Amino acid sequence: MNELLTLDGLAAPLRVLRLLAADFGHLPAPDVDLSRIYPERLTLRFHEGLHAFEAWREALAVPPETVTHGLQAAGTTRVLKASTDYAGAEVHLHGYTDVSAADGGAA
Repeated sequence: MNELLTLDGLAAPLRVLRLLAADFGHLPAPDVDLSRIYPERLTLRFHEGLHAFEAWREALAVPPETVTHGLQAAGTTRVLKASTDYAGAEVHLHGYTDVSAADGGAA
């Protein structure tokens, strides 16, 4: 039987979240995901366009060439993803926008 993960097992991403709030409190607020399945990971999700994703990517010094992109929801939503190690945790960034908004059209 697997041992039950305690809150201490999420210490790395929780510590990083605290550091990000202190260091980058001026940046747009993300949706935050922590998972017992991936206890070393902190995921920041941005649903209001890609400007917030880009602000965080730059703040965390994630090289633009490492960003992956794709489509979901039958091609109506553009998704950008990037990740980096930050203060002992994996930080994953996910940005979502309507394809029409990403291409300069109305959302």
